[in-house]
Amino acid sequence: MDRNRTVAGLDVHKDSIYLCIMGHDEVIIFEKKYGVLTPDLRQMCNDMVERGVTEAAMESTAVYWVPVSNELCESMELKLVNPYFIKQLPGRKSDVKDARWIAECLLKNLIKG
Repeated sequence: MDRNRTVAGLDVHKDSIYLCIMGHDEVIIFEKKYGVLTPDLRQMCNDMVERGVTEAAMESTAVYWVPVSNELCESMELKLVNPYFIKQLPGRKSDVKDARWIAECLLKNLIKG
């Protein structure tokens, strides 16, 4: 496993985004809830870049992922993950822990964009 790898999991909803940043050793570096307006997305992007995120995966059931993708696409490798596939992976699932679960799955290369 790459020791310099820092990943982020994003759970995108209509009016909020949950972010979890995880290091190569599966330690949670940062967690926060953001709004969906442009200043919120820019702050989220800045927080991710400051913490060295190189890859991010996001789950969204509708088109809510589009503005997030537009804001992050030039700063890191970004994957849009099918929510159906994430729900099929074993483990506890709740709205609060979704971003953490997505980051962990990305870190372990269990999901594809």
